[in-house]
This record gives sequence, structure tokens and C-alpha cells, in this order.
Amino acid sequence: MSTPISETRSPMPLLFRRHSSGEIKNLTSVSSSLLPAFGTVVNDGYTHLNKFVIVPYDRRYRWWQTFLVVLVVYSAWVSPFELAFKKVATGSLLPVDLVVDAFFAIDIVLTFFVAYLDKGTYLLVDNHKKIALRYLTSLGFPMDVASTLPFQVIYRIFTGRMHRSEAFGFLNLLRFWRLRRVSQLFTRLEKDIRFSYFYTRLAKLICVTLLAVHTAGCFYYWLAVHHKDSENTWIGIEVEDFQNRSIWLGYTYSIYWSIVTLTTVGYGDLHAVNLGEKIFSICYMLCNIGLTSYLIGNMTNLIVHAAIRTFIMRDSINEILRYGSKNRLPEGLKDQMLAHMQLKFKTAELKQEQVLEDLPKAIRSSIAQHLFRHTVENAYLFKGLSEDLIVQLVSEMKAEYFPPKVDIIIQNEIPTDFYILVSGAVDVISYKTGTEQILSKLESPKMAGEIAVMLNIPQPFTVRTRRLSQVVRISHHHFKQLIQPNSNDGKVLFSNFAQHLKGLKKEEQNEIPYFSDLLEDLNFERTEPNETQNQRASNYHGDEKIEGIPEASKPQPPTVRIRVIIHEHHPDESTKDGNSNGKLVLLPQSIEELFGLAEKRFGKRGSSILMVDGSTVEDLNVLREGDHLFFV
Repeated sequence: MSTPISETRSPMPLLFRRHSSGEIKNLTSVSSSLLPAFGTVVNDGYTHLNKFVIVPYDRRYRWWQTFLVVLVVYSAWVSPFELAFKKVATGSLLPVDLVVDAFFAIDIVLTFFVAYLDKGTYLLVDNHKKIALRYLTSLGFPMDVASTLPFQVIYRIFTGRMHRSEAFGFLNLLRFWRLRRVSQLFTRLEKDIRFSYFYTRLAKLICVTLLAVHTAGCFYYWLAVHHKDSENTWIGIEVEDFQNRSIWLGYTYSIYWSIVTLTTVGYGDLHAVNLGEKIFSICYMLCNIGLTSYLIGNMTNLIVHAAIRTFIMRDSINEILRYGSKNRLPEGLKDQMLAHMQLKFKTAELKQEQVLEDLPKAIRSSIAQHLFRHTVENAYLFKGLSEDLIVQLVSEMKAEYFPPKVDIIIQNEIPTDFYILVSGAVDVISYKTGTEQILSKLESPKMAGEIAVMLNIPQPFTVRTRRLSQVVRISHHHFKQLIQPNSNDGKVLFSNFAQHLKGLKKEEQNEIPYFSDLLEDLNFERTEPNETQNQRASNYHGDEKIEGIPEASKPQPPTVRIRVIIHEHHPDESTKDGNSNGKLVLLPQSIEELFGLAEKRFGKRGSSILMVDGSTVEDLNVLREGDHLFFV
């Protein structure tokens, strides 16, 4: 019977897991490339590993691999160095080489116990036979053995003497095979979010450059040492009897030549003399072309990636300036366009729209709840509403930033959205006789644009930011769709809205057309029985179709009914523009009820209903919001 990992694992992850059955065990389905560079054991709930199997994601095994990377760095440096300077290969560095080779021999043994991830099923394979067969049949096993064997020591054991043959120096170059561990380490670090990608790539480029410089310098020195005429070499013309001089002097000259050649400086003080050196220099310079291209390309990519958003912003600003000049836009409007574009790039890191779009809906909803729920609950319109409705509202909200002195809402525009201030402040502005008049100032968590949405009228005010402001936007279609099935919340919401209208300043009330009639109808809407509201809502003739929403998934019609303006006089030239005094009323269900409403308002019933163009109204279905009706 399987045992949950939470009951069996120790505080430190176990290096060996024990179990007696099973070949492929469902330990994890997470790719190793997605794990941290120094991660712990990853399990999906249960462990079923065979006896003495090492988990490849164990923390201590990862530290062991990291320790080997340090030894790989030593091997990469010492292998060409010992080729060029044979004295150190059999002298001071020999004991160190044997210790390093011993650690890699231990790693070969451990590899026979390390489970591996099956690439087809992404399950961890812990069968010892399969692990051993996979390792023995791969290229890694013979190369690991060849790069670990101390050939000089073996030769001395069998012959009894130390031989300084050049073959041993070239066999030591097999240690370069270990460099794949460094490549794997950098691959993990580049994907690990705990480390800077820029500095990780920079360190990788530096390591590649140093390896190329060191290896080329050692090979170039080896050519000079093994030439038949020591004076006819690149270093013999500078250093007399260089073979008997200090090893580090020769190494310094070699590295100096290698760097000067790699950087294409070419001072000329050290240059190829014999044919072999010239051929090697040709090959080295050809390789440098590719290496230099690789380095420049990577560095350019890292630098441009950090500045690409600045380039895009400058291009966008130049396009706005050209567009404004071509169309002769006012300076104030061009300033608003530029401010909005600059703010868009400055707040991109805060909004992270692209990141949020790639996340699942549940995560996006949780983020919105964390950021905006407190603000929404404190807004006057939503106080007292149920928690379910608040959650649904917040989940669909969109956050936006606006720079100072930018219009969020324009007077008399169609009400499609309304806003809640999260931070910052805005001015409520009205235009009278061509001049602006600031009616009020709003701060968080005040609302803007909700009056037009609730009353279904054009926006009565212009809303302009005073300073940098963040708002959340609510679509009126989504808002009405959520309110429709929640009658109790609808009553609370209408009550909050009615109280807010009563508390408006006199100047603001005067800017709302037919304010007293709208407030009266709103109070009637609050007190009307639910059955009557539902019946009238079923005959709502507002938005017939919402683009992009299938017919089967259309939202229920909102509770707001059509409003018309009724007049008691004949339509004439003075009233065709709709400026005559009238009464704003909710459109009833039938023409008879409309006549009765006119009799109640004007004291006469009338016999027919005319529109502005003189046509007779015979069907209420043809009427639209804001139509003027005349009773004769």
C-alpha cells in the first residue's frame, strides 16, 4: 500500500528511496528543465522508488553536480596547460589531477543509481537494469571513462617508469568532454527566476571567451616548443632560451598573443614565423570570426532587449506628432495624446496586460479580487450588495491609468462604461456658454459616469484627471447582465443611487436633463412590485444584439425601460428641434396607458399621438429612447 509523501519524507530530502516493486513509477511529471537550479525532490503525492535509487532532483545530488562543475572548470584550464608545459603534467599538478579524476570516477558509479525521466511518458524510471542499460549504451559512458582514466599513472604502473609522451597530453584533452556539465548548469540558471538572465548570459559569454583565449594560447606555445629550431618561432624571437625560462613567463606571452589576435588588435610584436604557426594562426583567426560574431550578437541582443521598449515608445510619439501636425489638431489635444502614450509605456510594468492575458481566468479573477475588491466595496453604489455579486463585478473589471489633464469622459457622449477611482483625483466639469465650470472634485473610491449608465442618458459631465489616476472600468452591458437576475441587490443598488442623486450639488442636478422626472421615475422603479418590473423588463426594446455574443447566450434585457418626452402642443417649427418644454416619462405597455399618462400630466387625453415629423404613432414598438411625442 502506498504511503503519502507527507508522512514519510524527512526534513531533508532522502538521497535513496526504497521500494520493492515497480519499474516505472509516477514520481513526477515535471520536466527537469522547469525545476530550479538547486531544487528539492518533486513528488505528486506518492513515492514508489526501488531500493537505492537516487532522485535526480534531490537537493544533495544537485549540490554534488554543482561541485563537479567547479572541478570541470579546473579540468578545462589544466588540460591544455599540461599539453603546453609537460613539466607540470608529471610534477606539481599530478596529485591534484588524480584527486579530481577520483571524484569523477565516483560520479560514474553514482550514475548507475540515478533514476531518469522517460521522454515519452514523463515518468521517472527507477529500474536498475534499465538505468544501467541506458547509461552503458549511450555515448556518455565511454567518454566519461576515457576522460577520467589517468593514462600516465597506468602506464607507469605497467612499465615502471614515467613517460612524457605527447600522446598523454592529447589524451588529457578528453577532459573537455566534461564541459557539457557547465553548459547544463548555465541552461538551468537561465531558466531559474532567482538569477538574473542578463548576468547569467554575461557570465556564460565571459567563460566562453576565456576558454578560447586560454586554449589557443597553450596550443600556440606548444607549437613553439616542438619546433626543430627554437629561435625560428613566434616566442623565440622575443625570449632567448624560452624553454628554460619560467613557465609562467611563457604562459603570459601566450595569453598576450591570444588576446591580441582575438581582439584583432595585432600589434605585430608577436607574430607567426614558421609555416606551422602561420597555419594555426589562420585557423584561429577564422574561428575568431565566428566567436566574435557570437559574442557581439549575444551582447547586442541583451542590450537591445533592455532598450526595445524605449525605441517603440519614441517611434509611437513621433507618429503621434506627425499625425497631429498633418491633421492640425489643437495643441491641448496633442498634449493629451502624448501624455497618454508616455503613461502607457511607464505603467506597462504595473499593468502587465500581456502577462495577465496568458493566465487562466481563475488566477486573473483572484488578482482582481486582491487589487480592487476593497475599492469596489467602498464605492457608494455597491454598498450593501451581496458578496457573490461583488465577486462577479470585480472579476470583469479592467484597470486603466490616466495621466494628468486628460479627459476620461466627455460630456454628451454615449454611456458605455463607468469608472471607480482607485487612486488619484478627477474634476467633474460642465460647459456653459463655451466656458468650463468645475462642479466638483472626486477621489477614491468615488465613481464617475455611473449617472448616465443608470439613467440611460448621454453623459451629463466631462470628467478630467487632476493628477495621475488609476481607475477600474465596468461595462454597462455586463453590469446590467449581472443586476438583472438579482432583484434584492437591484433594490439596494437603486436605493443607493437615488440617495446619491438627492445629495448632488444644485449645479450638478441642473446639468442632468429632466432631473426631477428621472428621480421620480427612479423612486417609482424602486417601489414597483417585482412582478410588474419583470413583466415590463420582458418588453424592453433596448439593445437588440450585442456583437460577438451568440444568440443562445444573449443576456437578459436590463430593467431600465425606454424613456420618451411627451408634449401637449402641436409640433411646429419651434419644437422640431426638441427644445420645447415637455415631460420625461417611462414608456408604458400600451397606447391606452400612454393616453392615460398624458391626461394625468397635462389634464387632457388627446385623440392621437404625433412625432416630430408629423407621423402618427400606432405601435409603441417603433419608438426609441428620447423620442418626442405630441398629443392632439
